[in-house]
Amino acid sequence: MDTPLREPTFLILTALAREPMHGYAIIGEVAALSAGRLSLRPGTLYGALDRLTDAGLVELDREETVDGRLRRYYRLSPAGDATLAAETERLRHNVEAATERLRARRVQPLAPRTAGGLA
Repeated sequence: MDTPLREPTFLILTALAREPMHGYAIIGEVAALSAGRLSLRPGTLYGALDRLTDAGLVELDREETVDGRLRRYYRLSPAGDATLAAETERLRHNVEAATERLRARRVQPLAPRTAGGLA
């Protein structure tokens, strides 16, 4: 799987980091993790789960029948765990770098640049 991960992929893996979940639970967890910014449709989610399964990042945990319908539970695979950890560290590094730059900017504002050549 390519990195950096797209936000929906990152949030799906994050949702599965705590425990195995079925599709609609993942949709709800992604919405909660994104504070409602990201709302996955079932077709989008199941397509993503197929891709993540093919990539070895997600595994089928179990299946059960609820009200006559098959419910599949997915879990994070060891490779998915490693990918999520690496992406989290990449993002953490970027946030720390940006935070440091913003803090320095507030302490000592940049001097305006003059246009053109030599003064």
